Amino acid sequence: MAAPLRIQSDWAQALRKDEGEAWLSCHPPGKPTLYGNLTCQGIGQDGIPEVTASEGFIVNEINKKSIHISCPKENASSKFLAPCTTFPRIHAKSVTCLDISSGGGLGVSSSSDGSMKIWQASNGELRRVLEGHVFDVNCCRFFPSGLVVLSGGMDAQLKIWSAEDASCVVTFKGHKGGVLDTAIVDRGRNVVSSSRDGTARLWDCGRSACLGVIADCGSSINGVAVGAADNSINLGSPEQMPSEREVGTESKMLLLAREDKKLQCLGLQSRQPVFLFIGSDAFNCCTFLSGFLLLAGTQDGNIYQLDVRNPRTPVQVMHRSGAPVLSLLSFRDGFIASQGDGSCFIVQQDLDYVIELTGADCDPVYKVATWEKQIYTCCRDGLVRRYQLSDL
Repeated sequence: MAAPLRIQSDWAQALRKDEGEAWLSCHPPGKPTLYGNLTCQGIGQDGIPEVTASEGFIVNEINKKSIHISCPKENASSKFLAPCTTFPRIHAKSVTCLDISSGGGLGVSSSSDGSMKIWQASNGELRRVLEGHVFDVNCCRFFPSGLVVLSGGMDAQLKIWSAEDASCVVTFKGHKGGVLDTAIVDRGRNVVSSSRDGTARLWDCGRSACLGVIADCGSSINGVAVGAADNSINLGSPEQMPSEREVGTESKMLLLAREDKKLQCLGLQSRQPVFLFIGSDAFNCCTFLSGFLLLAGTQDGNIYQLDVRNPRTPVQVMHRSGAPVLSLLSFRDGFIASQGDGSCFIVQQDLDYVIELTGADCDPVYKVATWEKQIYTCCRDGLVRRYQLSDL
């Protein structure tokens, strides 16, 4: 991966005024950082600033919300995208998780102020407050219908909520430690949770019952992902006949991002091991890119791309900074990653540059959600930001 470029977090505002400046830097691995700046030479009639870069950097293109910069010496190129909207009033403190409904109309988010809220995705207007967890809510997501929310908290409980009237319709109890992540199987008759207690569990939503402990690894499971397996992958056979309450678990893989530096993959229905990969540090998050490709991010800033058919050797390891990788999301023919230093970026196969989502000034970006051409992020600074890819 080419040397990452960085830019002043509020560059779009700074370059709006005559002679306004914003700093730039390029960070080639193992070499000194290159520093530069951008200067506004005036505003065109279309409202777009005319910007020049200092020596070593080139401005390839600029419009109201994006700027494309290159550093030819390091063969680095990034397009920086400023948020089109910022929602400051959803939560009073750090926003730790968010998701957008399948229709794009609603958002759900949780905060270190202990609250979980549903809001209008277009303008951040509050719709519902979901009250019932004791202590912090760690994770929240919509079911595929967009009408129901699944959440997990430090109270070791999972809850299912109606997005329409904010009622809690199901509570799952069984974990002995805080629930850290969840995944929904198919259309959501079953869900998976992972916990600080070192277990991953499969639940039956209709009967609010635990269908089984799928993994018990003695180490906190920070992230989970469920994906459909390619036909070439042997998922093994279950030792016992699966319950008829298990729906959609066949030919699915379960991926576990573990605190003990291990990334574990098993058959969701078979409960049989597929592989165990040891990384450089604790794994924080994971996602499937296809029926055999996956990504996992570590506390020391590595993003591993693995092929389930040959998991011993990573396809590639990306490292942009030593900041923890906090979230990974499959997106188009690539992915979106966010890190603890405020960076959030999109990598796509057909682009020779990285798209950087700017605005967070060194505050961790905890989670990313997408709907069509819109990307939403949540951050320690208490803001939800929305980016419009058509602004590129």
